[in-house]
Amino acid sequence: MKNTLRFSIVICSIDPMKFAEASEMYESLLAGLPYEIIGIHDARSLAEGYNRGLLQARGGIVIFSHDDILILDPDFARKISARLQDFDILGFTGTRRLISGYWWTAGLPWASGVIASTQGTSINLSVWNIDPWPVVDGIQAIDGLCIMARRETAREIGFDETTFDGFHLYDLDFSFSAWRAGKRLGVCCDIPVIHASSGNFGSTYQEYTRLFLAKYRNVLPCSSPPVSPPAGRATPASDSRALITLWRRESFQRDAIAQGPSHEPGCMNPAFPEPSRLLTGQAQENPNE
Repeated sequence: MKNTLRFSIVICSIDPMKFAEASEMYESLLAGLPYEIIGIHDARSLAEGYNRGLLQARGGIVIFSHDDILILDPDFARKISARLQDFDILGFTGTRRLISGYWWTAGLPWASGVIASTQGTSINLSVWNIDPWPVVDGIQAIDGLCIMARRETAREIGFDETTFDGFHLYDLDFSFSAWRAGKRLGVCCDIPVIHASSGNFGSTYQEYTRLFLAKYRNVLPCSSPPVSPPAGRATPASDSRALITLWRRESFQRDAIAQGPSHEPGCMNPAFPEPSRLLTGQAQENPNE
């Protein structure tokens, strides 16, 4: 990734205040490093907007970011730069086994990562699998609140703006396509991040889920997935400082609720198939073994 410009931040936003706040955050996180912020303010869809931003991007690392997140780790740039020497794509939450259009459907221990989300005036910290710490390897699909990728990988895979012409499932499609193409994906568990949303899984999301399942009907076993939120451990935090104090492996391990693998009733065949069989091309080793 030899490039004089290290980071390209692509943000699709129609809210000037949110875009300004997100830009200020990245300016602080990347202070002293060469970077650019690319704002897309008229995206027809997130896939289309991200593709347009990707064409403009000159940095070796491209970050596709929502405009409503707050990253609280001053060491963010160093961690991402170092880890993308070994990984192709990184995120904050995802799964080591995708079986439907909802990344959490396979349950624990597959669902991985840590995320804080705002609900009214409170901050809830949700924890799934965090091993191996600090980056869970063998990830198949990543939630799209923030996707960090090598530029060459992002351009090779691209976002499917034809199928996903709205604002849902572009993230699972992009990351799952990358995994099936043999790319290495990971989830960073040690970077505190707040998402000012708990997700919207209504009828529009469900419609794009149907499109996703149709696209991957030969490789995904789940035909009618549930819409309940992921079964992580939710812990309230009073403010961002309290959240940073909580955001340690020891805290997560001490307070975590022990849960085994779970499969929701919407799945046609919970045992289908072993992750390695979903890869395109030659058979590869199961990354979860």
